[in-house]
Amino acid sequence: MSSSRHPKGLYLLFVTEMAERFSYYGMRALFVLYLVAAFFTNERASEIYGSYTGLVYLTPLLGGYIADRYWGNRRSIIFGGLIMAVGQFMMFASACFVNQSIMTKNGPIDPNIDNGLSLFLMFTGLVCLIFGNGFFKPNISTMVGDLYEKTDSRKDSAFTIFYMGINVGAFIAPLICGSVGEGDWTNPGNFKWGFFCAGVAMIVSILVFWFFKDKYLKTPDGLQIGLPPAQSELRHAKDELAHQEAVAHHQDKEEVKNSPFRLWGCILGAAVMFVLFSLGSESFNDYISAAIYAISLALPIFIITDRGLTKDEKSRIGVIYIIAVFVIFFWSAFEQAGSSLTLFADQQTDRTIGDWTMPTTWFQSINPIVVVCFAPLMAMLWQFLAKKKLEPFSPAKQAIGLLLLSVGYIVIAFGTKGVEGNMKVSMWWLFALYFLHTIGELSLSPIGLSMVNKLSPARLASLLMGVWFMSNAASNIMAGKLATLLPGANGEAKSFLGFEISNLTEFFTLFAVMAGAASILLFALCPLLKKMMKGVQ
Repeated sequence: MSSSRHPKGLYLLFVTEMAERFSYYGMRALFVLYLVAAFFTNERASEIYGSYTGLVYLTPLLGGYIADRYWGNRRSIIFGGLIMAVGQFMMFASACFVNQSIMTKNGPIDPNIDNGLSLFLMFTGLVCLIFGNGFFKPNISTMVGDLYEKTDSRKDSAFTIFYMGINVGAFIAPLICGSVGEGDWTNPGNFKWGFFCAGVAMIVSILVFWFFKDKYLKTPDGLQIGLPPAQSELRHAKDELAHQEAVAHHQDKEEVKNSPFRLWGCILGAAVMFVLFSLGSESFNDYISAAIYAISLALPIFIITDRGLTKDEKSRIGVIYIIAVFVIFFWSAFEQAGSSLTLFADQQTDRTIGDWTMPTTWFQSINPIVVVCFAPLMAMLWQFLAKKKLEPFSPAKQAIGLLLLSVGYIVIAFGTKGVEGNMKVSMWWLFALYFLHTIGELSLSPIGLSMVNKLSPARLASLLMGVWFMSNAASNIMAGKLATLLPGANGEAKSFLGFEISNLTEFFTLFAVMAGAASILLFALCPLLKKMMKGVQ
């Protein structure tokens, strides 16, 4: 019988993730502003941002696979963290060498100025951040679930508490990195110190994890979690349980062999889809998008066709896939925070309070501070409803999250009605949007992490967590594309699926409709999904 108290290992993972997210969000708060100030136009910067965040959420597939098969969670987390630290210091070096004469809030003064070294260092840093995150992100999330028994009712609240750690770091990061890094646009040194702070935070994350992992990262029975498969007593126990369940279903997993054509068929399918998605591509970012979309379709097929899976396991994995599709719609709208909403806050929002002007990067702290304040209340709410046997099951909670996202965009669409040219709107409309989006996020994201952990077969836990994050990859690519539709001050109309978007109200209404329609459809599918979960709540 589970205790009402959470294990100490949860709080170690909380602190580790908090420092890592400080690093990620500290860099993210400055990234688009740095791109626009030093190198690219608004539209090009938004595309690069989308490709970067998309790849950040694609590489957990690689990190999850290597952890499941070879390294285990702990070694993968340490390796990924060190690579990310290198990436942040590469960003620091990029800002050190950027040509000061081109720094401007409206983009490069002279595009012919040679700034190749700075650009090379920046992209090298991004590559390190992308691959490092792939090893770190899915494995630390998987370890949260391994601290508990499979049927422990505390898992949803545990992932909500863990989510607080993410957002404590995300709250502090823009305030510190943004304050030292945004500043005067004519001084590139400001940007470098913001990136430097992000690198230091990553080092802190790994040191904390390294020193306390053996003491606190254990199951309720005292087994160490996160070890390589060959050394893991927990892994052996889970595999034995899975074997017993398979025998009970008259399917001995040890005798099941997959056809070699399965792997090559999926690779060929991914290649064909890549070619199809690449048709009409005009830039490197388009090819990145095509690769992410192709892998996002091929890999789930590869996993679900594993002949070693039981019928119930396939049904539960199917729920993960279906919810992942809806998650794409959520994050493609939510992640406007790092691109179009940042540019909107910087260029078309009145940020003055008396004689003080609020830094643009500080708006990105609204979301995490609301999470920090409300995540404990949400965790308490789920536990209270569970005791009363009134708790909504996971997909219904996520449908509520999509609905709140839609309402947030309805609010900002109303607030920007009639705004044209160089007119600016009150910052309080943006505050309201971020508040509603954050409550929606708390209903969807930590619940999704918990759901994946509960529905995944033990031997595929980290890989399926990678698949879950892969939906974030596709959504971030879509978010970058949609962000380019943000109307400029000149009011130039932009086309989307045959519709003309010429003002801010139409731009925000697009996201309201998209999220609202997804919410209604997910609510309608809830009875079917509940049946497919085979008793898992």
